[in-house]
Amino acid sequence: MLVSVTGGTGFVGSHSVAALVRAGCHVRLLVRDKDAVGRALGPLGVEPDEVEVRVGDVLDPAGVASFVSGADAVLHAASVYSFDARKADAMRRVNLQGTENVLGAARRADVERTVYVSTVAAMWPANGRTIDVNSPVGRPRETYMATKAAAEEVARRHQTEGAPVVITYPPALLGPFDPHTGDQAARLRDTLRGLMPIWPLGGFPVGDVRDTAALHASVLTRPLEGENRFFGPGRYLTTRQYLDAVRQATGRRLPAMFMPARPMLPMGRMADILQRFWPWHIPAEYGAVYTTVHATAVAAGAPTHGIEARPVDRTMADTVRWLQASGQISRRRAGTAALV
Repeated sequence: MLVSVTGGTGFVGSHSVAALVRAGCHVRLLVRDKDAVGRALGPLGVEPDEVEVRVGDVLDPAGVASFVSGADAVLHAASVYSFDARKADAMRRVNLQGTENVLGAARRADVERTVYVSTVAAMWPANGRTIDVNSPVGRPRETYMATKAAAEEVARRHQTEGAPVVITYPPALLGPFDPHTGDQAARLRDTLRGLMPIWPLGGFPVGDVRDTAALHASVLTRPLEGENRFFGPGRYLTTRQYLDAVRQATGRRLPAMFMPARPMLPMGRMADILQRFWPWHIPAEYGAVYTTVHATAVAAGAPTHGIEARPVDRTMADTVRWLQASGQISRRRAGTAALV
């Protein structure tokens, strides 16, 4: 089975590629930097010569058409995930136009199954207390979420028109071996460095990237039984529960103050404005605060294609150990999760 994968050198994509290779699939990657393949897949036990590599960009329609031609399935995981205000333009281009290009090309090539990696945030703010596969697309006032909501509309339109498109909804993901140390890993790193002394109240769904990767391998290789939308395994954590999980994984006190989230939104906006001119990353982000205000739990029993979420404490400890092993935090900051 040939699976064409976009975003295969990213966090979700690289773990999904490793899961697909373990499942016996032949994988074709579309990458902008060929050298990134080894850096992303090597730590996961996949050698560069085990996958086919095409150099290109999801923003190039002709290149995308060639990339999906002859594939049995497509996994579209390419996305810019960030609350960094400096990446707003890239998010609009890649998250929306890239999805238009890939899903359209796969449909024209008669690919048997195309999996689009969305996010639970595409359905925020939600009308109810939980979200499920039938929840409407959200209308968020935050750039990353807004671009993913717009891309979700594209994917659902293809589904409505009968195209064999499957949508997955990962939660906020942690886990080891994040090739670019994305927002979630960076937030945990900043917490361990003592740069997050103030937290907004609220919460968000959290999961392990390895579980979402297992979901992708499963929905690409096993029967779907009539379903075409699946949630990445995870659990809703309040920010207090999140920080308690970090404390448990590290044995550290990590003192913090919690404040109501809505009054912190203007502070996040100001930080985003400052970030456009300040060369170093500012941990306080409007998108992170906005998330804790509007994040909604996934309904119990929502389909995950039989993939169970691993314990949060295991995910947290594995992520902390990887942060230490990769030199991003010291052994002292890793606490009891430190490598021996």
